[in-house]
Amino acid sequence: MRDILVVCPQERDFHAIRAAGLAERYRIHYAGQDLDRVDDFEPQAFVEQWARIPVDGVVGTKDQAALLAAVLARRRGLPGPTPEALLRCQHKPTARAVGLEVVPEATPSFAVLDGDISLETPFFVKPVVGRLSHNAFRVENERELAALPPPDRHTARHARIAELAGAGAGWASGFIAEELLGGAEVTLEGFVHGGRVTVIGVTDSVMYAGTNSFERFEYPSTLPEERQGELAGVAARLVPALGFDGGFFNVEFFVPDEGRAQVIEVNGRIASQFAPLVAAVEGRSTYAALFALACGEDPGWEPRRRRGVSVSHVLRVFEDAFVAAAPSPEPGLEVLVEPGRALSEQGVNDAESFRLAIVYEAGETRVEAVERARSRAASLRFRLEPRSRRDGG
Repeated sequence: MRDILVVCPQERDFHAIRAAGLAERYRIHYAGQDLDRVDDFEPQAFVEQWARIPVDGVVGTKDQAALLAAVLARRRGLPGPTPEALLRCQHKPTARAVGLEVVPEATPSFAVLDGDISLETPFFVKPVVGRLSHNAFRVENERELAALPPPDRHTARHARIAELAGAGAGWASGFIAEELLGGAEVTLEGFVHGGRVTVIGVTDSVMYAGTNSFERFEYPSTLPEERQGELAGVAARLVPALGFDGGFFNVEFFVPDEGRAQVIEVNGRIASQFAPLVAAVEGRSTYAALFALACGEDPGWEPRRRRGVSVSHVLRVFEDAFVAAAPSPEPGLEVLVEPGRALSEQGVNDAESFRLAIVYEAGETRVEAVERARSRAASLRFRLEPRSRRDGG
């Protein structure tokens, strides 16, 4: 029985590991807490502490945790993606530059915001190192460009972790501007073992109407096989060119009705929110494949017959509020906020909305799965109060 170290686990890691029965096949050690729930964290001390634990593989399922896992794996001489590969994936200007070399037809125009820029407004702006669409905006004019927010505490911590991986000062600072893209938004997930790219599948993203906030994710995708093959071809060239091997990745795309698909970003980690979707449709766990890769093994992921459709529905609100009451987590339900604080003071949110919960449901048809997820989300009992009342306004 091999030993696996799970770095800074999030709550869904525990559920996915338990659902896959991995504790029966591995001795699992958990290092630290979910970094989104921690204010004080010293990366150097963390690495020094956990580098002494004898294990056969190290994994992390969020960007910062995955980077810490890569640093720890290197310290111990263990399999897994290199820290340098993760730095290339996570730093959008670097990933875009590599994309221009190997998949120019799938790489949108971009410019780093370091003074004069070559793109004309409007364009889309995002941090050079970001997550979950946080601080990502459509910019219409120079006035809006001047009002971009400063880096937050999560970005500063990410930069400190990156220093352990060899990144220089300023690695996480600044914004990148990109041409406006359109079309269906999808995510291709897969892994690389021994230089060979294996595709798990493609998941569709559906937004709340009139926003850039995700309402739900549906697996498998409705894209035609030809289109999915195009995405797989892009990933097969781009991900190895980033130097990525020995782990899970996912690539987000815009797929227009006509013309080439365009890469939104590359993530050098498992798409943990999609693990229950894959398990419901294919009857197997991406976490099991992740653990095998961490030990240097080929997961042996071969095509299977898919059954039904699975949905991950994100319950959101679009105004800040004080959380007076929230339901308890249960199977198929992640509760992302706690009573006693405002929405803006907790969780990870995008520029337009605040996440409350994630509901997982499946059905024989897409319509059935979506209806089940929406019905369950509507039944959740959150009690939100206006902040003005709490703040004395």
